[in-house]
Amino acid sequence: MTEARGSAGRNGEGHARYATGTPCWVSLMVHGLAATQEFYGTLFGWEFRPGPQQLGPYVRALLDGREVAGIGRLPPDRHLPIAWTPYLASDDVGRTAETIRLCGGTVGVGPLDAEEAGRLAICSDPSGAVFGVWQAAAHRGTGIAGVPGTPAWHELLTFESESVAKFYGTVFGYEEEPVVSADIDYLTLHLDGRPVAGLHGVGTSLPRDRGPHWLTYFEVADTDEALDHVVDLGGHVLKPAHDSAHGRVATVADPEGARFCLIQTDRLIQTDRR
Repeated sequence: MTEARGSAGRNGEGHARYATGTPCWVSLMVHGLAATQEFYGTLFGWEFRPGPQQLGPYVRALLDGREVAGIGRLPPDRHLPIAWTPYLASDDVGRTAETIRLCGGTVGVGPLDAEEAGRLAICSDPSGAVFGVWQAAAHRGTGIAGVPGTPAWHELLTFESESVAKFYGTVFGYEEEPVVSADIDYLTLHLDGRPVAGLHGVGTSLPRDRGPHWLTYFEVADTDEALDHVVDLGGHVLKPAHDSAHGRVATVADPEGARFCLIQTDRLIQTDRR
């Protein structure tokens, strides 16, 4: 885990287009849109405004007036795992989608236009983990980072890291930096020498109802206090707060079951600490 903000500054200053392969947005599709807005609005201080409606009702979450994440409503007949989905930047989503297919991945939705905001595709890697691809137009992606309530890191939980890393490396041009350890299968994906995401091979420890999936870490001012809020708001604690080399971390789920991590970090340290 590290500084992974891409082109968005600490307070959204100088927010430029994200480089290809950089996580640039995160989105959640749920059944109860209003209740989910209430949960995250209270937990993170988000406000909401309407976003593109191509895939149904959708809102963008804002923090201090800057866009942070998206939440949409699933059709009533769609019973999919409720999960936060990271979007990876692309200069040409059509070309990226074709490369994903050629490398053994699947393109489930798109590419399609999201009004004037840009173009998107929703894909899965060869192990089945779902992610999005975003080609920016008017909407460049997350406009604020490094403060409580913003995405801090994205991590793929998968069976093993090596083979799936080849897929992401071929599609997005990442370089890999493995963690040398007999106890952990982990590597970091880098762009231009900057770490942008992690791959964690956990073997049979994957949740049976999930399979391989991406996990988003959200920054909080106080992990223990945020955990209390999660529970009070109807969420669940999956892994209690503990200290790590990267900060104080906990894994939780919202009332519909979407898993995410809370992390309290010292954002004055801008180096890879894994």
